[in-house]
Amino acid sequence: MTEREDYCARGYIAPSPRFLAALLGPVRQVVRDLKMDCPWQDMLSGIHNAFGYHACSDRAWLFLDIAESAELLDAVTEVLGPDIVLWDSELYFDATNLVASEAEFWPVEPLAGTIAVVSVEQESLLLIDITRLADCRTELPLPAGPVYVLRYMSARSHFNRNPLFAPNRRLAEARPLVNYAKRALWLVRGEDRGCNDFNAGFSVRVGQWTDADWLRPTPDQQGHDDGDFDVGRMRCLS
Repeated sequence: MTEREDYCARGYIAPSPRFLAALLGPVRQVVRDLKMDCPWQDMLSGIHNAFGYHACSDRAWLFLDIAESAELLDAVTEVLGPDIVLWDSELYFDATNLVASEAEFWPVEPLAGTIAVVSVEQESLLLIDITRLADCRTELPLPAGPVYVLRYMSARSHFNRNPLFAPNRRLAEARPLVNYAKRALWLVRGEDRGCNDFNAGFSVRVGQWTDADWLRPTPDQQGHDDGDFDVGRMRCLS
């Protein structure tokens, strides 16, 4: 039986990903730091998007590198097909928090996609058919410890951004801080055949001053009136 046949029969497969060690190395310390900060779970959603609002905007590229890696996409292609869109990812410190009813919140029509569960510590990979998650959730060999969950949809489906679309309304009730309707989309393989909007979700946040007394001259500026100020005090919200 091929991996695809096994995936179709059981709703999931656990391939042997030799490539994960190199990809996970850079994010392990980030995950440990985040766990110490104890952010809300909703602030760990969309963690790959450097333009999004979450607990790790300054290091989002490390997670995006995993999501876009050729080796991981090869594994996803085997079960989902050649046209793939990455529409979300999320860090869980406990894999059991992956809910069986997740398909109810996917704003994808027709529903077609794969959840990739990557174990940060064990370097294992689990691919789950979103349409079968509710049926196979109890038998999934979920790893212990933190997992990075990636949500891939078929690029033959359409990502519905209408806030009144039933999955978006259900999500608004269950997770008020998460808005899937405004998620940024990445076409990571093949072609878009679902007329999807790839422009939304990439807005750059406005800069803010880090302290209220930014006009106060720094010690090396005392006695100077040339109008210079410390640009190092300026940052973008993360």
